[in-house]
Amino acid sequence: MAEKNEVVKKEKKPGLFKRLGRKLKGLKSEFKKITWASVKTTFKSFGLVLICVVVIAMVLGLVDAGLSVLFDALGSII
Repeated sequence: MAEKNEVVKKEKKPGLFKRLGRKLKGLKSEFKKITWASVKTTFKSFGLVLICVVVIAMVLGLVDAGLSVLFDALGSII
């Protein structure tokens, strides 16, 4: 019966600053796990992306020009 009469204490969650401190410690440990790419690798990747963007832009420009010519030709027929 004594067990029933005991007041069950709720575990209080830690305060805002304590939780924030824990989050910042976790963030710090996660930042230590990051491996950054070398400068050489970064510039190679940048060059590859730049080339891909230029090629895709040229292809889309050609498709646009071709469709414009096609629709102008169809417009003059109709």
